[in-house]
Amino acid sequence: MKNSPSSRPASTSRVQRLAAALWLACFFAAGAVPVSSSADTSVLSVEDIALLNKIEQDSIQYFVRMSDKQTGLTRDSSQPGAPASVAATGFSLAAFAIAQSRGWIEPDYARRYLEKTLKTLLHKAEHENGFFYHFLDMQTGQRVWGSEASSIDTALVVAGALLAGQYYPESPIQEMAEQIYARVHWQWMMNGSDFVCMGWKPESGFLPYYWDTYSEHLILQALAIGAPENPIPPGAWERWMRHQAVYRDKTIVHSPSGSLFTYQYAQAFIDFRSLDDNGINYFENSKLAIEANREYVLESAGRHLGYGQNSWGLSASLGPGGYKAYGAKPGEGLHDGTLAPYAAIASIVFTPEASMAAIRHFFDTYGALIYDKFGFRDAFNIDKNWWSKETIGIDQGITVVMLENFLNDGAVWTRFMALSPIQTWIEKTGLDKSGKSKATPAS
Repeated sequence: MKNSPSSRPASTSRVQRLAAALWLACFFAAGAVPVSSSADTSVLSVEDIALLNKIEQDSIQYFVRMSDKQTGLTRDSSQPGAPASVAATGFSLAAFAIAQSRGWIEPDYARRYLEKTLKTLLHKAEHENGFFYHFLDMQTGQRVWGSEASSIDTALVVAGALLAGQYYPESPIQEMAEQIYARVHWQWMMNGSDFVCMGWKPESGFLPYYWDTYSEHLILQALAIGAPENPIPPGAWERWMRHQAVYRDKTIVHSPSGSLFTYQYAQAFIDFRSLDDNGINYFENSKLAIEANREYVLESAGRHLGYGQNSWGLSASLGPGGYKAYGAKPGEGLHDGTLAPYAAIASIVFTPEASMAAIRHFFDTYGALIYDKFGFRDAFNIDKNWWSKETIGIDQGITVVMLENFLNDGAVWTRFMALSPIQTWIEKTGLDKSGKSKATPAS
């Protein structure tokens, strides 16, 4: 998925370029849509809040309909014949727990699903030293597609399981979640190095790629350091690189791709607002990265029809040429006119007004072209009149969890931060400089 940023189309005329430049200058001078730094629903209208609740509830239906009735494993995408994705299953555990708390799913139905799925993960799903394979057969739980035992996908399914356990304290759900977590041999995945490896295959051993720079792996690091069994050394937190670059006067610790999901996944579960990493606040860093993503899109608004003030969101998604790590500067900055609605939705805790404007634009302007019974489909590209027919499980997952944090007063953050392993990670790494991270279990 490593590609160079797309170049300016030869068909773009000088007049078009000048007009776009003038429009952008006026846009940035005026300040455009104000961007708030807090997850405050009061900045939105009653109608907007209703739409967000609809999107969250519809997105949960993906997990209800796309999870196997016998194993509970969740399909990677809505594409017929798609295998189960471990990360999508993790988000499904979170989604079912959230849905029952909201009264959107019957309590008994949710409990049965959670227990069934956790039993599959604990006793049936293929794994290596506790690390699940990225893709599994929906019915058997066995490895498919020659996929790797994935460290980040395992972290996401463990996070979803532990979160579900917080909604069902002192229950078999919580017990099985803790057993799945305790089984993971986090140190093994370091392969004797300073970093956690991205994965392992039985045919070739450890992959040649490691989590050695800023990315979505913060959730992996937190769970691995705070783990009750076989944790990695706390010093591993200090060793990965925090590459900083400036984009439009914003200094950002950035991921290699600049894809928005890399600034969102860990923060769907972890509340970084009161945590300080030697002067870096990752909540504020994600806010800056989202603003940069939007501004990067606007800089190209004159040569991509779908780009605009309220039409942005570059993140890993399907596109006219397949699945790519679309993103903004700083980072690789790959883009070709393809936008992923989930990218703007999952940004809402950081930039409520700008995100809501994009969500409203996508929903009102394109309607059934990109929205169905499961919420927003993956992506679209107006330049090529391409509209994804697929819904992706992990995209619906990040949508559900981030909307729940935004709409329900940080409900996921509160529960996840109350976990003893998360508090252990914070203490071992010295991240809490404010004294505000001590969470109490949610009622």
